[in-house]
Amino acid sequence: MISIEQLTVEFGSVPLFHEISFLINPKDKIALVGKNGAGKTTLLKLLAGKMQPTHGRISMPADLTVGYLPQHMIHAEGTTVMEEARKAFEQIISLQKKTESLGVELAERTDYDSEEYQRLITQLAHDNEMLQILGVHNFEGEVEKTLLGLGFRRTDFDRPCSEFSGGWRMRIELAKILLQHPDVLLLDEPTNHLDIESIQWLENFLSSSSGAVVLVSHDRAFIDAVTNRTIEISLGRIYDYNVNYSRYVELRKERHEQQVRAYENQQKMIAETEDFIERFRYKATKAVQVQSRIKQLAKLERIEVDLEDNSRLNLKFPPAPRSGDFPLMITDLSKAYGDHLIFEHVNMTVKRGEKVAFVGRNGEGKTTLVKCIMGQLEYAGNLKVGHNVKIGYYAQNQASLLDDELTVFETIDRVAVGDIRTKIRDILGAFMFGGEASDKKVKVLSGGERSRLAMIRLLLEPVNLLILDEPTNHLDMRSKDVLKAALQDFGGTVIVVSHDRDFLDGLVSKVYEFGNRQVKEHIGGVYDFLRTKKMENLQELEISQAPKAVVSRQESANKISYEARKEQQRQLRKQEKMVEEAEKQIALLENEIAEIENMLQDPAKACDAELYTRHKKKQHELEQKMYEWEILSEQLEKMKS
Repeated sequence: MISIEQLTVEFGSVPLFHEISFLINPKDKIALVGKNGAGKTTLLKLLAGKMQPTHGRISMPADLTVGYLPQHMIHAEGTTVMEEARKAFEQIISLQKKTESLGVELAERTDYDSEEYQRLITQLAHDNEMLQILGVHNFEGEVEKTLLGLGFRRTDFDRPCSEFSGGWRMRIELAKILLQHPDVLLLDEPTNHLDIESIQWLENFLSSSSGAVVLVSHDRAFIDAVTNRTIEISLGRIYDYNVNYSRYVELRKERHEQQVRAYENQQKMIAETEDFIERFRYKATKAVQVQSRIKQLAKLERIEVDLEDNSRLNLKFPPAPRSGDFPLMITDLSKAYGDHLIFEHVNMTVKRGEKVAFVGRNGEGKTTLVKCIMGQLEYAGNLKVGHNVKIGYYAQNQASLLDDELTVFETIDRVAVGDIRTKIRDILGAFMFGGEASDKKVKVLSGGERSRLAMIRLLLEPVNLLILDEPTNHLDMRSKDVLKAALQDFGGTVIVVSHDRDFLDGLVSKVYEFGNRQVKEHIGGVYDFLRTKKMENLQELEISQAPKAVVSRQESANKISYEARKEQQRQLRKQEKMVEEAEKQIALLENEIAEIENMLQDPAKACDAELYTRHKKKQHELEQKMYEWEILSEQLEKMKS
């Protein structure tokens, strides 16, 4: 469907991509992964036609439709939410107006036998037929369903877009793109401004979509649920895995270990060759061998290893000062803005050392309650912060409180205490401020960079109650892992406002759900909470729709005909043959590799560059064939079950 051929992108003389090639097939669900700065967003822009490569080309059919959601965009002004979302169906709306105009013109004319009158009737019939094909009677309902799924209320539909924050306006743009049902969806961090329920709705939408999806996201649970293929960008190259993200992490670790071994072997071979050249450079009897070795080194393709993929940094907070047994106690709390009630009758007790999550749709009061705890808002009811509680608070505006004239390193150096001072460079690297970035002035940082720096600064201060409002929005997966591990080891109390299920999983032991002006307590982790929610919904569904469900199941069972079962058996045999063929090819490759390794043990051939190249090529073929066999085997197991 889309062919990327020998694509090279250079900024100045620095290559971002070097001759990368791959295909995007019609039903692929692809996750683009890699370090920040590896080129994920650039690749999406290239696919969307927003940028042109330095060399190479991207080929796609002329009638292919592409929907692209960037991280940052200019939003439309002067329209309501519904009017803006309807723009996805401009073709239908334009055709409707045309048919209405034709109907009015025909009603006013009396020249029934003229050619022009007959032409108008033919045109009206054609346009009405097109409207039926395009779904004229369904699009209004589809617009409503999509807006509701992304978290809007019906009362929001007629509100001007200008009344909404940037995050909510991004949802409107996402709705427009989804409603157009393009052949390929390109999504850059689509979950950054969505709550848990909206993310799950989007997951279901994308998973059931018949088109291709290419997305960049740091939400591990989201990309695991949506994607079936992972393309990693590293050091200007791509590594293509036909598996979801979790499986990719395992395979990538294996590949990286192989890469390191190959790199070490090559470095040993280079050192031995250079030593030979140096020792015999001036001996006439060895001149031919020396020149041969020099040419070998010149032709050698050097193996590169991403050295930043070392073991994860362990960040530990300063010891938390001991607080009272109950850092936070809330009784019958209510908050309203004029006549607009946010929540009422909230009761909550957070014990020392507990880690709890605030979850729910945006606008239900999570941040409002945090601001009440911080004393930034007035409220009705009782709220008591416990004895000797020292609060560390991370909010989006935290970044604006940083000193613009300090460097990144100085900002952290001023709050770090104890042993942590010796690890400042490592900590900054883990949060994407490695190398020269640590010497940047705060005033030149982007909004996301300032937020990350504010997070690091907060985490190094000695506090015993951490309140974090959407802490993961600007962090990549490695940084999130570092932060999560540090919070798990933190001896104090933690309140996290977040929609990132993977981040909350294993971190919190209690979930407070905000919705319908109430705050409901759920004991257990975030997935316990989500399972409970699903069970409650299913119970309600079963009560109201039990007879219908039984009939539906019986009808489905009757549809499995003899011919369908025959086709299933044929597909099963075909899949078994493919697995067997892959196993035979793996055995052949393993034998070839063993033969080459035996040859390399011969001292006379130990430095043979051609043998090393063949060995590397066969190892790569074996790796790819192993991945193929794993996928085929998984598919076979699914078919059998």
